Amino acid sequence: MNRTLTCIICPRGCTLQAHIENGTVTVTGNACRRGEEYGISECLHPMRTVTAVIGVVNRDGKALSVKTKDPIPKEHIFDLMAVLRGMTASAPVAIGDVICDNIYGTQVIATGSVE
Repeated sequence: MNRTLTCIICPRGCTLQAHIENGTVTVTGNACRRGEEYGISECLHPMRTVTAVIGVVNRDGKALSVKTKDPIPKEHIFDLMAVLRGMTASAPVAIGDVICDNIYGTQVIATGSVE
C-alpha cells in the first residue's frame, strides 16, 4: 500500500511517499531524518496533540483553553474530548497549570490564564 503525506514536523512541509508492506514502512521525499520518522509514525501509530476549551466554575461566562502536554494516540481523541466536555477548572489558573494529570499517558494543561 502507498500513502502520500505532508510532513508537519518543520515549516518545509515535504511531500512524503510512504510504502507500507508487511508492517514495514519505507519513506521517501523527506529532506531530513525527522521527516522519515514522522512518516513511519503516521503510518503505524498516528499521534495528535488535542486542544479544547473547558468552563471555569467560579467565573461566569469564562472559558479556559487547554491542550494535551504530549500527543496522544489518534484513536483516543474522541474519548479524551468526552472527558474534557465534563471537565471544569476553578480560577485563578495560569498558563502551564496542570488541569488533569495522567490521562492517556499525558497531562492536560492550561494554555490561557483566568484571574
